[in-house]
Amino acid sequence: MIGITKKRLGDMLVESGKISMMQLQEALRRQKVLGKKLGEVLIDEGLVSQEDIIEVLEKQTGIKRINLNDIEVDRKVFKVVPESICSKHELFPFGFNGNKIMVAMWDPLNIFAIDDVSIASGFEVESYIGIRQEIKTFIERYYSGEQVLKAAEELSKEKLMEVKEIEVSEFDDIKNAPVVKMVDYLIKDAVESRASDIHIEPYEKIIRIRYRIDGQLQEVSTLTIDTLPALITRIKILANLNIAEKRLPQDGRIITKIGNKELDLRVSILPIVTGEKVVIRVLSRDSYNINKKQLGMSEIELNKLDRIINSPHGIVLITGPTGSGKSTTLYTILNEINKGCKNIVTIEDPVEYMIEGINQVNVNTKSGLTFATGLRSILRQDPDVVMIGEIRDGETAQIAVRAAITGHLVFSTLHTNDAPSSILRLVDMGLEPYLVSTAISGVIAQRLVKKICPKCSEAYEAISYEKKIMGVDKDKPLTLHKGKGCAYCNNTGYYGRTGIYEIMEVTREHKELILSSNSSGALKDLSINHGMKTIETSCKELVLSGVTTIDELINIAFSLD
Repeated sequence: MIGITKKRLGDMLVESGKISMMQLQEALRRQKVLGKKLGEVLIDEGLVSQEDIIEVLEKQTGIKRINLNDIEVDRKVFKVVPESICSKHELFPFGFNGNKIMVAMWDPLNIFAIDDVSIASGFEVESYIGIRQEIKTFIERYYSGEQVLKAAEELSKEKLMEVKEIEVSEFDDIKNAPVVKMVDYLIKDAVESRASDIHIEPYEKIIRIRYRIDGQLQEVSTLTIDTLPALITRIKILANLNIAEKRLPQDGRIITKIGNKELDLRVSILPIVTGEKVVIRVLSRDSYNINKKQLGMSEIELNKLDRIINSPHGIVLITGPTGSGKSTTLYTILNEINKGCKNIVTIEDPVEYMIEGINQVNVNTKSGLTFATGLRSILRQDPDVVMIGEIRDGETAQIAVRAAITGHLVFSTLHTNDAPSSILRLVDMGLEPYLVSTAISGVIAQRLVKKICPKCSEAYEAISYEKKIMGVDKDKPLTLHKGKGCAYCNNTGYYGRTGIYEIMEVTREHKELILSSNSSGALKDLSINHGMKTIETSCKELVLSGVTTIDELINIAFSLD
């Protein structure tokens, strides 16, 4: 709070009994030294909470508080209030009320902020009290989206050149060219929206841009088709691809930074009948740098995981479909066992995250470096732990098994629906059952399920169909949860994802069963008797605890069939 505003807030807090006069004077002294707002100093010192300040302001000024997640934002406000004012004063405009513009403010007494908004917009300001972090989140989310739309409009208006006429130097010189801004804003907006992939899809008359958020594609913008050549060319330049090649698929990589986030963007370009389709996988270095307790496993499952990964030798498999979080689990495990006394070598296609202290090899099929050939060389490097990005064929599986039998701990991934069926998959690849039974230490099958938005979650009474799915008697009451949709979750009802797991420890009984039977059902029953929770059971527990919805359970059950 600045100027007279500081005194007003301080006086209010003293009058309400939240702080003493002595604490206020000390906070004012600290505020001068730190150069922060008074409210920040008081919160940092632990003298008051953000809720205390909001409560006092609301009571003594009559200014109402606003929950931005509960309102529908009028995007017209972004045309009259620039992002710079919002970021400078920590405020977010969200609509109009007659001749007034409605603004959520962390500091609703800041007369300088009110004047700036009024001058910029030409409207009187109707102030509301907002939560500081919520305001910051909404500024990032909405203004980055508006920048994409604005850049798209500029790009559509500009008469674009043919690809063959575009030189790399032209884009390098014109940093503010609409196509340059469009791509920059697109990447920034995707990151702010928590997107894992950006899809740029050309059709006969338009280009559709979609983000995959929490595993689901959402349309964010459209462009006219004549903007495609410049857009594709700009992306190819950034990814060091051949801008003249339009008939063959190309793969590239863009290393960049948005704010404090280091990003690794994997670019895939595919020629289709209407042009070139682009998919950009957004990989954040932060997403792989997590603790095993953040994976979403229960305490019992974490104990099982510890027993499996601390085996002196053997194969540990992570299984599941594409996009089920296998890479995150693998990197988390590698971080866990990355001790100075172990030589850890990986072979991946591609290396998604560089880990200090681990030797990582990138597959290069063009030069003949495949999983199988690379693995043979790795075993001559005196490794303690080997990680294979994926067991894709019988040759790689044979070498991995031999490595495990000869005293190495091997981690890899496999595409199977559940943990027990991965054993049969290895046998189908040509491995003898006795080798599989000797080599396998454990299998972790996993899926990702969407979590109900915490801001709009609501309880409801389950209908008979849902009770049947949950295995509950139709006459018994059952309370479930779902998200009704709000601004926080972009009206999807979901926000974020969590893992569900099926961890199969391979015991002596498992080894005997692998030798005597080729039934995954028998392995599954044995594992359940040994305390293994199936993926479906794990998902049901999350449904009952209000973490996810029964729709997600149905999706999981369908994918397991």
